Parts: sequence; structure tokens; C-alpha cells
Amino acid sequence: MDLETVVLDPASLLVNRKAKQRKTDRIDAKKMVRALLAYDRGDAAVLSRVRVPSVAEEDRKRLLRERQRLVKERTSLTNAIKGLLKLHGVFDLEPRAGDFDAAFAAVTTACGKPLPPRARREIERLAERLGLVMRQVEAIEAERDAAVPAGAAVRRAEAPAGSAARADASIAVLARLKGIGANDATLLTHEVFYRQFRNRRELASWAGLTPTPWASGDVERDQGIGRDGPAWIRAQLLQMAWRWVRFQPDSALSQWFQARTAGARGRIRRVMIVAVARKLLVALWRYASTGLVPTGARVT
Repeated sequence: MDLETVVLDPASLLVNRKAKQRKTDRIDAKKMVRALLAYDRGDAAVLSRVRVPSVAEEDRKRLLRERQRLVKERTSLTNAIKGLLKLHGVFDLEPRAGDFDAAFAAVTTACGKPLPPRARREIERLAERLGLVMRQVEAIEAERDAAVPAGAAVRRAEAPAGSAARADASIAVLARLKGIGANDATLLTHEVFYRQFRNRRELASWAGLTPTPWASGDVERDQGIGRDGPAWIRAQLLQMAWRWVRFQPDSALSQWFQARTAGARGRIRRVMIVAVARKLLVALWRYASTGLVPTGARVT
């Protein structure tokens, strides 16, 4: 006999906000039972099912997340080295340059004197850590970029759903669009499109790019986007939208943006690029799932 296990979060259940709340395990258990009974009767608004990724899908997320962490560490180490150098009047050394070690060995302060010994040793240790981080970033990016040629040799329709081959094929398909690089394609495939969305509204809502309405009586307005999804993914989607407008100027989406921001500057463009990000996310989702190329987009 097959058994279905349901895990509920009692903190997410509806409560009466007008009264002081009582909290006991017995009360939580009764609320969960009532919610399960209502959901079993067909009331889909009572509970929302969360799709738990498989072990393989979760593991494939680690690549970009590790790269994101290493890039932040690389920036932090670079700024620390530059700060120590500027403290002694040295402004023309780039810590990430290939000849940094040789140039640093001969560097002097703005007064023409050698660097203080402890500052020099600290910079050397920082440079050593920076070199290790840069090598790790290069290794991760090489592994990320290898998915594009590997996926190009796979027919997506023939690869099993949820498999690594199908994910690589999706990355290769997305990377064919001008302005969508391997990093963007990997992010979309491993972080977004592996989920099951019933329609475009669910997709945009998950990303936190849909407006939050406020309508009561004669008052009707929007409160801005919901921002419900992961903030770092939403930031990447906005950067992707700016690149799309730049590298796909003949696409219908870029022309829509230009028509509504003609002559505008500052805030208007920042507001409209959010709408571009939402539309672009939906268009790329359709392209990855059905092969429908966004209108006017260039495919390499």
C-alpha cells in the first residue's frame, strides 16, 4: 500500500489577526487537520504545494552559487589590497593583473621609501588568497561553459526529464540567443526553469516581478512589485533585461521598451526595465520549453 506523506508549516496557516494568539502544539495540530481536510475536499487556496527538488537538481545549483560566493570574495580581497596600497600612496597597481607579483616586489611608497614590512607581508598574504580564489573561479567557469557544447550534442526531447543531459541541452538552447550568455542560461536552467509553472503568472509571481494591487472602494492602485522570490535571482534578471535591450535592439521587447522610454531618464527607465525583465523571463521560459523564439530575437 502506497502512503503519501504531507509536511505542513503551521506558521503559514491563516490566523485571526484581531486577537492575541494562543500557541500550543494541540492548537497547531487541529489547524493542520482542518487545513488538510479542506485541501482534500478541493479547496486549493488553503494550502500551496511546494515542489521539493531532487538530490541531483539541488546539486546542480551548487555551481553558480559557489561562483557567486567566490566572486564576492574576489572583490573583497581586491579592495583590501587596493586599500592598503593607497594608504601608502600607491595607486597604479592592479591586484588581479598577471604581473602584480613582479610589480609589487619593486613598489615603493609615495615618498620613495620601501613599504612597511608588516603591510607588505599582509598584502602578500592577501594576494596569495586572491590568486587561489581566481583559480577556483576559472575552474568553475570552465565547468559551467562546458555544458554548452555538451548540451548542443543532445536532443532535448530525447533526454529524460530532470536529467543532467536535459539540463545541458536547455542551457545550450538558451545560450544561442544573442545577449544570453552561459552564466544566464545556467542560472535560468538550474534555478528557475526546472520548476513546474502552470502559466506565465505563476512564473512571474515566483520571481517577485508581478505588481501588488491595492483596491478598496474607490481606491485602486499598485504597490509596486511583490519581491516574493529570491532577491539575487531577481537582480540577475534585471541585469539580463538591460543586456537584452542592448544586444537585441531589433526584438519586439526592446522596441517596446524604447517606445515607452523615449526621451526618459532615471526612474522611468528603471521602472520600465522591471517590466522588461518580467516579459523577458516569460519569453525565455516559452523558448526553453517549446522552442518559440522571442519575436524579432537573433539566434546564433
